[in-house]
Amino acid sequence: MECVFGLVGNDFAIVAADTSAVHSILVHKSNEDKIMILDSHKLIAASGESGDRVQFTEYIQKNVALYQFRNGIPLTTAAAANFTRGELATALRKNPYFVNILLAGYDKETGPSLFYIDYIATLHKVDKGAFGYGSYFSLAMMDRHYHSGMTVEEAIDLVDKCIMEIRSRLVVAPPNFVIKIVDKDGAREYAWRESVKDAAVPSA
Repeated sequence: MECVFGLVGNDFAIVAADTSAVHSILVHKSNEDKIMILDSHKLIAASGESGDRVQFTEYIQKNVALYQFRNGIPLTTAAAANFTRGELATALRKNPYFVNILLAGYDKETGPSLFYIDYIATLHKVDKGAFGYGSYFSLAMMDRHYHSGMTVEEAIDLVDKCIMEIRSRLVVAPPNFVIKIVDKDGAREYAWRESVKDAAVPSA
């Protein structure tokens, strides 16, 4: 029951994701971070099969770093999104990854941006987007409350509304969420919204 969603505000982009690692009817952990910091000013949030999600996002992260190392300049957010889409499209015809991605970033020239990339390599630049079962509720909330030029406080309030709606309406709702933000100061973790904590394992 994965939930990943994001939006673009005034000079920033925010991405939120659930933190549940689930297989079949088992919850393995409740603090799995599904939003990777791609580089200093990019975030990549992914949902899908756990192995595909981890392997593919790490592959993209390392290739983005390799490009910057070789050329001395980082990829723009749009270039990183198109590279990601190209790798998914290539894999689709060989050994496909079941992974859906929201890629957020901030560029000095163009400001914040958010890209929607699904598992069949569809790429769209969007102001708001979501994946997973939680998208039914988060997209509805964002359609109702989102507007361009939102402040950080307004965006966080909207993210919290989406999380509350998912928790109250989704039959098997994930308990915990992580929120990350990217702006001119870089990509960073903003907050966690936790209702369940993993129990500490006693030492032997």
